[in-house]
Amino acid sequence: MSFGIGELTGAVRNQAGLRSLLRQYLEPRVNQMLEVINSELLGPAQAKLQQRGKQGLVVIVDNLDRVDNRQKEGSKRTLPEYLFVDRGDQLRQLQCHMIYTIPLNLAFSNEFELLKNRLGDVKRLPMIPIQRQDGSDFAEGIDLLKQMVLARAFPDVEAGERSQGIDQIFDDPMMLERLCRISGGHSRNLLRILRRCLEEDDPPITQDCLERAIREQRDDLSLAITDDEWALIQQVTQQQKVSGEEGHHTLLRSLFVFEYDDPTEGRWFTVNPVLRETKKFRSLPNSGHQV
Repeated sequence: MSFGIGELTGAVRNQAGLRSLLRQYLEPRVNQMLEVINSELLGPAQAKLQQRGKQGLVVIVDNLDRVDNRQKEGSKRTLPEYLFVDRGDQLRQLQCHMIYTIPLNLAFSNEFELLKNRLGDVKRLPMIPIQRQDGSDFAEGIDLLKQMVLARAFPDVEAGERSQGIDQIFDDPMMLERLCRISGGHSRNLLRILRRCLEEDDPPITQDCLERAIREQRDDLSLAITDDEWALIQQVTQQQKVSGEEGHHTLLRSLFVFEYDDPTEGRWFTVNPVLRETKKFRSLPNSGHQV
């Protein structure tokens, strides 16, 4: 059965006409399909879990944040608006605890309040803070990032003892600090740089190897930035906020700008630290607003 579904998925992805036919066929049957899923799959699963002393079933639907922001065919609505706002009630009909990832654009949409009414509370996941809004260090965040690296290197060692093995990973313990800071608290970026180092050579990682990996990420990222986007980056750096404009959405989607959450001051934004090391950023007026 899984093989047949895989074949169907591949065919639908490659043929726009087939996608349209499939939508026309499934559209009037969605509610019926939801009822069958609830009665035949989720209901029995919930019952068995509760028999084992569990509270219930949680389903996480990931990667929906990658849904294209283009307009839906024959509609003025974007695909995310159609899926999460117009169809939000149906997404809630599945009888278990559902967690959906959603596109960032919806957080800046005029439909955001309606979205929350349809789907419930929306949790935004900012970067792990490595500094406060005033530019001072946030040691707790840096320590968490360090532990993320050390836990992968020494999974069977107690957290308090892992730091004793830093010299097995890096030539200099300060290199781990450098890696955490340049990541901006974005765990995937941190691991990407680390993986690039390990692809080049076995640990302990040298300073030259780490800096090459950082430069590669910096150059790859900056290559995609237009002059207009550099101007927006400068604006965000100075104001530490973004607006609902499409250009600002692009900065966040493309990881040119990161979002942080201060427990007292609220959300604030700043440029990806790796871009701060480009000549272009350093040439921008007031680029030193925040270190």
